[in-house]
Amino acid sequence: MYLTQQTDYALRVLAYAAVNSEELVNIATIAEVYGISKSHLMKVVTALVKGGFLDSVRGKGGGLRLRRQAELIRLGDVVRHMEPMKLVECMGAGNQCLLTSCCLLASVLNDAGKAFLEHLDKFTLADLINKPTFDMLYSPKISLAARPIRPQA
Repeated sequence: MYLTQQTDYALRVLAYAAVNSEELVNIATIAEVYGISKSHLMKVVTALVKGGFLDSVRGKGGGLRLRRQAELIRLGDVVRHMEPMKLVECMGAGNQCLLTSCCLLASVLNDAGKAFLEHLDKFTLADLINKPTFDMLYSPKISLAARPIRPQA
């Protein structure tokens, strides 16, 4: 199973927003922290806003924040939103495979995909925030005592 770069970036953006939940975060800062192109992140953030994972606040002093608490954002939901989950041609539009009418591959892969997503559903965004991750993404502008997420040891 391979997740696209957009899904990888989406999880990174959400982790950053979770650690810095007491303030609005911006794409430029996230891009700098992760060493990722701002233009790539803009597409990812747009998808996360449309998917209901982030809120976007416009105007001076605007930015991004989690729409829900990190404990309520399941990883499986993020992956479902970001990934097409069409593992082979016959699972998508424009199928040209000769074997579609008799092949069982799509069924097997569909079951595997379901199992993969069900496993991810057992974890939330908050589960990704351990102490090293927290320390790496922590914005010094925010008081550590004011943070709702407590990193795991």
